[in-house]
Amino acid sequence: AEAGGLPLIPPPISDVAALDQLADLADALVLPGGAFDIDPALYGEERHERCGELKPERTALERALLERALARGLPVLGVCGGMQLINVERGGALWQDLSAQAPSPLQHQQATAKDQPAHEVEVVSGTLLARVVATTTLPVNSTHHQACKRLGAGLIVSARASDGLVEGIEDPSRPFLVGVQWHPESMREAPQRAIYRALVEAARVR
Repeated sequence: AEAGGLPLIPPPISDVAALDQLADLADALVLPGGAFDIDPALYGEERHERCGELKPERTALERALLERALARGLPVLGVCGGMQLINVERGGALWQDLSAQAPSPLQHQQATAKDQPAHEVEVVSGTLLARVVATTTLPVNSTHHQACKRLGAGLIVSARASDGLVEGIEDPSRPFLVGVQWHPESMREAPQRAIYRALVEAARVR
């Protein structure tokens, strides 16, 4: 809303016609993430013992809306788990638990509030994300125990943490299909706010 958009929160429905109507109402889609994991079966893996709670109904709804948004050419922003869903939907895979499968001294599950940065990411020059945030180094918050392990089809890395973990993805063939592993809406710095403004502007241009 601060970026100039009107948020519409979809109800948990599965009716195909209703989902089509929701997608037709929207000018863009935000996949906001949450305190749950994506079923590893969706990327062809057995569930690791450290994989967290699943919410299959919500994942199904978000996948259905993502499919419709992509078919309509809507701008899409995936945040944290939303970025992971974009990757999985494109055929990518996830680390099911970083501490067990890809341990790093870098803190990816901060104990402090989300308006405080946990670490920095390096933004890849030449990407849409780089143009939006207008910087090559960005302090970010970090509240995730999973991350992209293998990129899905057509996706490129737009940001990485210092330990090499993928922190941003995008599809350069589309006007706006962007995922970030952090929560920019919880931070007040100008580059963070610019991400949502860019989404709204992409919707307006479309």
